[in-house]
Amino acid sequence: MEQKAGAQIGKRAFIQSLVILFVLMMVAGILTLVVPAGQYTRIEVDGRETIDPASFQLVAHPDYPIWRWFIAPFEVLGSSSGLTVIVIIIVLFFAGGAFAVMDKTGTLRAFIGSIVRKFSGRKYTLLWMVSLAFMFLGATLGTFEEVVLLVPVMIALSYSLGWDALVGLGMSILATNMGFSAAISNPYTLGVAQQLAGLPLFSGAWLRIIIFIVIYFIFGFFLSAYARKIDKDPKSSLVHGEDNAEREKYKEMDTDLIAEDPKQNRAISFFGFFLLFIFAVMLMGPFVPAISDYSLPIVGILFLIGGLGAGFISGAGGKKVWQGLVEGWGGLAPSVPLILMAASIRFIIDSGGVTDTILHAAAEPFQKLGAFPGALVVYVLALGIEFFIASGSAKAFLMMPIVLPLADLIGVTRQTAVLAYIFGDGFSNLAYPTNPVLLISLGLTVVSYPKWLRWTAKLWLWVIIATVAFLGIAVAIGFGPF
Repeated sequence: MEQKAGAQIGKRAFIQSLVILFVLMMVAGILTLVVPAGQYTRIEVDGRETIDPASFQLVAHPDYPIWRWFIAPFEVLGSSSGLTVIVIIIVLFFAGGAFAVMDKTGTLRAFIGSIVRKFSGRKYTLLWMVSLAFMFLGATLGTFEEVVLLVPVMIALSYSLGWDALVGLGMSILATNMGFSAAISNPYTLGVAQQLAGLPLFSGAWLRIIIFIVIYFIFGFFLSAYARKIDKDPKSSLVHGEDNAEREKYKEMDTDLIAEDPKQNRAISFFGFFLLFIFAVMLMGPFVPAISDYSLPIVGILFLIGGLGAGFISGAGGKKVWQGLVEGWGGLAPSVPLILMAASIRFIIDSGGVTDTILHAAAEPFQKLGAFPGALVVYVLALGIEFFIASGSAKAFLMMPIVLPLADLIGVTRQTAVLAYIFGDGFSNLAYPTNPVLLISLGLTVVSYPKWLRWTAKLWLWVIIATVAFLGIAVAIGFGPF
């Protein structure tokens, strides 16, 4: 039986994610019953809504019955974040459909084959360079969710080089997350937090560049060591035996024996032309307001047009193009309930009126701590809130107005508080099952969430050690300007 084109979310991964998210929804619902409702006053500063840190007060519990916990994934579509959720789903289908078409028509295979031929005998150089490219995008442009669109390509590349899905995830979404967290000039976390702190935009970059380099080498050695283990013994792969279908699909990629196909070359060139447009949108998005608000939909549309066009140019025929598109959309359909359930967790605690109470309780210990422990509390606070609020910029608007006055009181510079915040916000992105990017990425593979945690545990340990050390340095030198 011919394997379906595109990313196909596995039944096991889907059920596992579904169960985890349902449990988290129920936990969020129980919090609305046992945690007192509280509220901060929102004020407008420079045209942006922020929190008055001295305004917290307990309020009456809103009327939020238990039965509404179960329909929260539908209600979230009508909330203030509903449009964002819908756009992400549509863009996911646009990009997923494009890759499925190129998979069905053989263009994706031809593209990967040309890369493998070019880097034959230098695949570890390829691993390090691809990882650096994705890290750089995350650190400088704040690219994160968009990389999900490239995960299927990187997984296919990993298989064709003899590795597994974990290496493919590592070279793409995990590398991007490492860079996003180092945040040399990430406009979505660092830029927002520094603006709220009154700091010069992207100031203190010298230390963050050093952090980026250190994290890059920690990550690179972690990923290449795992890849070398698989090269020595394929059975050492954590998903050995579970990914036979995908491995079979790409293992025979002996590009020296594959004749050049002029039509496929033209198809690759056509899609490459659209990739240039996509990268241009990513580059301009953070700096051009007219593009910034629409960059994700634009990227999705460009992917779909490029993928369909490449499919028709490949010479495989219109029937295969449309068949690939339908198969791709069918494979991504299970991602929709996962995205809605993940988004509903924050919606439930918001509707129950306990979001501000949880934040207030988490921030209170600041007042009794010294500088270095205080910086660590900001780190831990961001790590904890990330579980409920995945958006880095949203979390900055929520946390920084409370954290900054407290940091001033205990002698932590505002630049250090911002650094602790971006560490906590970024590195936890791919650790929590509430993050839709992680769930979607895992759903595109045979990798289960427990295996993902098992694989990344050692990396997270080294990252925590390194980031705590850098926070200590920041406190010791009075990392500023203030």
